[in-house]
This record gives sequence, structure tokens and C-alpha cells, in this order.
Amino acid sequence: MGILADSGSGPLKFLIYGRTGWIGGLLGQLCQQQGIDFVYGSGRLENRTSLEADIAAVKPTHVFNAAGVTGRPNVDWCESHKVETIRTNVVGTLNLADVCRERGLILINYATGCIFEYDSAHPLNSGIGFKEDEIPNFIGSFYSKTKAMVEDLLKNYENVCTLRVRMPISSDLSNPRNFITKITRYEKVVDIPNSMTILDELLPISIEMAKRNLTGIWNFTNPGVVSHNEILEMYKQFIDPNLTWKNFSLEEQAKVIVAPRSNNEMDATKLKTEFPELLSIKDSLVKHVFKPNQKTCAA
Repeated sequence: MGILADSGSGPLKFLIYGRTGWIGGLLGQLCQQQGIDFVYGSGRLENRTSLEADIAAVKPTHVFNAAGVTGRPNVDWCESHKVETIRTNVVGTLNLADVCRERGLILINYATGCIFEYDSAHPLNSGIGFKEDEIPNFIGSFYSKTKAMVEDLLKNYENVCTLRVRMPISSDLSNPRNFITKITRYEKVVDIPNSMTILDELLPISIEMAKRNLTGIWNFTNPGVVSHNEILEMYKQFIDPNLTWKNFSLEEQAKVIVAPRSNNEMDATKLKTEFPELLSIKDSLVKHVFKPNQKTCAA
């Protein structure tokens, strides 16, 4: 089956799921800025007939899935809402991939890299990151467990482009979903280096990936790692010189959360090879997040 052999020739039209979500909303804004025709899907992912109706009505060139259950206020919600989590994150995502495949459409699926944790082969501070073909080793939270499960199944769909997002950050420092916003509001933070995704830089790249009809699994993070304290130091330098924070250990954190959290370094070589202009995490933080906010926030 040929997947979109001719999509490069005609005008683009994106069908996006996740209108009310953070990434889904940003995607729509980017399409408007770039003059790309797009429609938000009205169907529910778990309802196959409604997805088929959306595709028949919209006739998209590409489909984007930014819908999914992460839980509010955080992934601990998924521990007590397991069926709801499966319905959207597993059943719904597979439904969409399957419907797209039947119609020869590429699905850009925003997934998660929170399916790995540092181990003896990928030690903390070693610079050895998890690659795209490695088997997930973190199932500490039910959210991560469903995400690892569906990623494994999606490998069988040659029309799916899986983007492993981690600890997403944007220049909108008022957004409660923003990793920076979260840690500036926490009473205490752990201090562990992690791979992260700067949405201001990477979401436009995901649109470019659709244009190039790229598929398969991609570690969708900026190269390198940054720790919580390093981000807070940058926040203090650029935004609020009076910022203070306290650290606590993973053991102490475990007492106040329901499910363990993933900490890891992802190997971004594949993405960097395809997009050589991709900035390292710290450079991207300065360029896309802190410098743009410095003007508005500086006293």
C-alpha cells in the first residue's frame, strides 16, 4: 500500500485531534501562521465511525494526534482512572492509526519519552541516551505503561510517525502545563538531569516532518539534558532574581506522589541528523523561552 505518494505535490490539509489540549492548540496556531489549511477533528478517538466521518468530510493530506489522557492535575489521575486512560491512550490511538492506514494517510502521533528511566546501560550523567529502537524499561506509572504498550503496537503501522515528547516546555510561562511553570510553583523540586522538548522549536519541526512524510519512532527532544536546578537558575537569571526553591530527594518525592516519575536521557541523534539546525536543550531554552520573556518580565 502506497502511503501518500503524491502528498508533496498538492496543497496541505491537516486534520488535528486534540483541539482543547496544549499541543493541539499550538499546532492550530502554527498552521494559521504558516497558511496551512487545517480542521480540528470532532470525532472521539474511541469511536471509529466518527473518525471515518471526519476523514471523509475533511479529506486531509495528513492527520495529527495531539489528543490523549495525561491526567489532571498530573499523571497520578490515571492510577485511579485506568479504564478511561486505556480508552483514549490505547484503544483511541490504535483506532486512529488503523483508520488512517486504511485511507493511505500518515498519522503524526505525539507520544511520550516517559517510558524509560536511567539504568546500568544508560547511567545518570553518562551522556548515553535511549535510542528509538530500545525497549521501554519504565512502567512505574499507569500512564507510562499505556504509552509504552501503544507505542509497541504502533510499530506495526508503517503509516505512523511517533514523536516521543518529554517534559514539554514553551515560551508561555503562564501555562500550568509548562514544565517550567510547574517547577517554579512547586514547594520542593527534585534535581535530576532530563531530556526535554522545547515546543516553540520542535512543533514547527513536526509540521516539516509531515511535509516530508516521515514515519517511524523519533525521540522528539532537544539534544542533551538539563536539570531542574539549572532551569530554575536560568529563570532566576532572566526572569525573577528573587526566585528561591528547595530541593528534595526522590525518596522524599515518592512520599507525596502516587506514581513514580520517569527520569532519562533520550538520544536525539536521529532527529538532529534529519534537522541539523536543532539546538541543544540549554541553547533552545535561552533562545526560545528565556530571552523572549526577558523583555516583558524584566523589572
